[in-house]
Amino acid sequence: MDGTSMARNREIALAGGDARGVRETIRDSWQRSRRHGIRPDRHLPPIELQEDRVGDLRREHPLVRVWPLLCDTMRSVTSEPGNLIFASDADGRLLWMDGSKADLRRAERVNLVLGARWSEEAAGTSGVGTALALRRPFQVQGAEHYLSAVTSYTCTAAPIRDPMTGAPLGTIDLTHATRQSDAVVLSLMATAAKLAEAELRTVALQQQARIHARYGERLSRRSGTHSALVTAEGLVVHSAPQGWLPPRVPGALDDGPVVLPTGQSVIVERLAPTGPFLLVGQAASADQVLSVEALGRDRARLRVAGMTHELGGRHGELVTVLLANPGGLTADELRREVYGPAGKAVTLRAELTRLRSILGHRLASEPYRLTGEVAADFLDLGADVVAGSPSALLDRYPGPLLPKSAAPGVTMLRDRLHERLRARLLAAGDVDSLLRWLNTRHGRSDASVIRSLDRLHE
Repeated sequence: MDGTSMARNREIALAGGDARGVRETIRDSWQRSRRHGIRPDRHLPPIELQEDRVGDLRREHPLVRVWPLLCDTMRSVTSEPGNLIFASDADGRLLWMDGSKADLRRAERVNLVLGARWSEEAAGTSGVGTALALRRPFQVQGAEHYLSAVTSYTCTAAPIRDPMTGAPLGTIDLTHATRQSDAVVLSLMATAAKLAEAELRTVALQQQARIHARYGERLSRRSGTHSALVTAEGLVVHSAPQGWLPPRVPGALDDGPVVLPTGQSVIVERLAPTGPFLLVGQAASADQVLSVEALGRDRARLRVAGMTHELGGRHGELVTVLLANPGGLTADELRREVYGPAGKAVTLRAELTRLRSILGHRLASEPYRLTGEVAADFLDLGADVVAGSPSALLDRYPGPLLPKSAAPGVTMLRDRLHERLRARLLAAGDVDSLLRWLNTRHGRSDASVIRSLDRLHE
């Protein structure tokens, strides 16, 4: 159909008549546009995004990785006068554009500009909007556009999908002065979209390989459990045993116990601020209690999820202080408790990051605290000092809490528990228990205990 006939049919259809010569897909799109309340002669697409917001979305959008490739691939096309290329997001908002300065200035008159929204809901029938609506490459020629202001253009767009999930990411669009339908242009844009998807697939596979190389050890630590590495987008990079999760985990992930849409109960551990994640089947974890042994030990021993860890000095101090403060501590409070007033916040953050690789979701922040059920030998002993028998208390006291630690918070906990136990022994006046105390390295030469024994023997 020539341009004059198309324009006449457009006028008939938009006036409510039956334009039989118009493609069915265009008629259907016009009907959708009408239902959206768009007035073809009094409307331009809204410019929803300011320049700074466009920049923010570009940096975050997956197509940022392929736009330079698309520009290079289509350089011979965009070098021709009147030709422009655009890339939009999945909502039809234009985030990238390329063409001559003169052509870009002319396009500004109809809001073919960065930040403008060209979805069918906002702009009616167009290359970008209708390709997104139909989820396939589509060409809109001249008077086929719903908006009167853009009938001098032909727009050909193709959707770009996430090659790993199938989710729509946006479109690539070639816009030029109206001319007869060009099937070659439609094929070109479909090929450009496939090229972008192939490049995105390569990038995604490389990212997954890096995730597996960096965090694969976490799976080996979970031997005997159901565990998996999952990307921020929910793609399962690796699972053990294979197949216990679907290839993609739907929905947003966050730290802690989660019931997936599949009905599976898992514990999610965030491995980096924006992902990836470690998922562990909750039913497969035999021991959900986080327990710590730190009495008489230079290095605290931590057991969680069926695994035992010998903690380094700082990690042991951090865990000990957090156990003693179940309500949590701010970063500044925790820094002072472990490092003293001269400690640096950056050092604390680095140690907490390394500690989180062991504790996962059990180490929460704002404030910093340990979540879930916890137990510690020094806490249990402290709770029983008043009522416990001296002999039984000594059986549970192999020595002071982290004896080599100089952390202010640990020193206070150590001295307080030691003195409470010593006071209990003196108050009980049990000869055997006092002698046992004197025969330990931490009780040797205790003058008060010696005097107490002397009085008992008088």
